Amino acid sequence: MALAIEGILETALYAPDLAAAEAFFHGIMGLAVITRVEGRHVFFRCGQGVLLVFDPAATSAPVVSAGLPVPSHGATGPGHACFRVSGEELQSVRDALEANGVTIEADFRWPNGARSIYFRDPAGNSLECAEARLWDL
Repeated sequence: MALAIEGILETALYAPDLAAAEAFFHGIMGLAVITRVEGRHVFFRCGQGVLLVFDPAATSAPVVSAGLPVPSHGATGPGHACFRVSGEELQSVRDALEANGVTIEADFRWPNGARSIYFRDPAGNSLECAEARLWDL
């Protein structure tokens, strides 16, 4: 029996320099900041979902608050997130990224015709902007 999963609510990436992450995701990518806790995290609105960016050292530490018993978690090395962008907007997204000094690592069409653009954030996470039809199999 399949669960009734409708989509992704949140995606987490890890960055030791939260100020650089905020400058990138808010300043360049245009995502609105929802909340930030200095030295721990900055969260962004991303369409109907949320992008969580954590300092990996802070979230791998044992939990001390009984009020919010979220288990410690984290990752080492670069992660990946893909942002859904309409095909009509992908070129303007690429142009805006390049205008802000972001290197485009790849820009291609998948076998089903969907376009993807790959680049990195200041922490080295692999980011992608792609048409939703990428997963129309």
